[in-house]
Amino acid sequence: MRICLVYDCLYPYTVGGAERWYRNLAERLALDGHTVTYLTLRQWPAGEAGEVEDVTVVPVGPRLALYTESGRRRIAPPLRFGLGVLWHLLRRGRRYDVVHTASFPYFSLLAAATVRPLRKFRLVVDWHELWSRDYWREYLGPLGGRVGEAVQAACLHVPQRAFCFAELTARRLRESGVGGQVTVLHGEYAGSLEPASPRPAQRHVVFAGRHIPEKRVSLLVPAMEHVRLQLPDMRCMVFGDGPERGRLLAEIERRGLQEIIAAPGFVDAETVERSLASATCMVLPSRREGYGLIVVEASSMGVPSVAVREPDNAATDLVSDGENGYLAVSARPEDLADAIVRVARDGAALRESTAAWFARNAQRLSLESSLDAVREAYAEASAAS
Repeated sequence: MRICLVYDCLYPYTVGGAERWYRNLAERLALDGHTVTYLTLRQWPAGEAGEVEDVTVVPVGPRLALYTESGRRRIAPPLRFGLGVLWHLLRRGRRYDVVHTASFPYFSLLAAATVRPLRKFRLVVDWHELWSRDYWREYLGPLGGRVGEAVQAACLHVPQRAFCFAELTARRLRESGVGGQVTVLHGEYAGSLEPASPRPAQRHVVFAGRHIPEKRVSLLVPAMEHVRLQLPDMRCMVFGDGPERGRLLAEIERRGLQEIIAAPGFVDAETVERSLASATCMVLPSRREGYGLIVVEASSMGVPSVAVREPDNAATDLVSDGENGYLAVSARPEDLADAIVRVARDGAALRESTAAWFARNAQRLSLESSLDAVREAYAEASAAS
């Protein structure tokens, strides 16, 4: 089949869960023998080319800063990307049997929906998240929030085959009247399905992810102060980069914790994996997650996770209290610290139960299980053409 994937970012030029999903999806589809085109914004230096093996990568817009200084997504890049997708599909849309796009950043989905009646391709949409009215108002203010919610609603009403990655999102999609069948893809994990024997825990915790406001990474700094009241030798490794990094570093310096919390920024995957494999736990203070792949990756190593109970945090579906980690009752430093200390005190027994949790759930959470559902949707699209 001829498949067009649409997302404004491309791993590893930008790093995040969605980027990794589309990179893996593109590579696996190409390996299956499909003809795959990947539409994106240029995220690499001028004069270079974005590369995915056996995939045609087409930049439909220039390299643009995606985030404001406050960590919010800028409006101009999604608009520019939407126009680029519109122009590409108007010219070449008949070449594709299926256009498979992320719902966000919305304008690219609206562009594909506009062109589809003319070019006759089938439309598959991934909903990594579905924001509530309250969150839109909080994110963009009263006026901007209403506009954002209206754009999201327009995308919901587009006829589509809808995929999502959490039951929380599936429920919201159905309640919102999404314009098509909803399928939950439980798996994004691309590693080995054989659980590793847990390594002995070292006295450090790990965060790995983008430094954006929703991740609340700077909360780890006061949380570590509370942890060390009970576990004086505990330390913290914070991997990743983003608009909140300056705030994180300033908070570390203000509290004099430079010897306790290391924040090396963006590092290679092998460095993260080594640190994570020996960590007491992985800590995810996020208030909003569409999935939480890092929880599965940690569990595959027998490393428990700490996440926070929040209404928009789908990662909580992946943490079973006392089995593969703990859910903090809030993101208050005291509550985060309490969950970290509980993991540390459970010791090797919790690491063994985490490995057992992964063994039971690995197949369901694997990338291959999701690809099977995607392939089925493509086959249905082909049969209906």
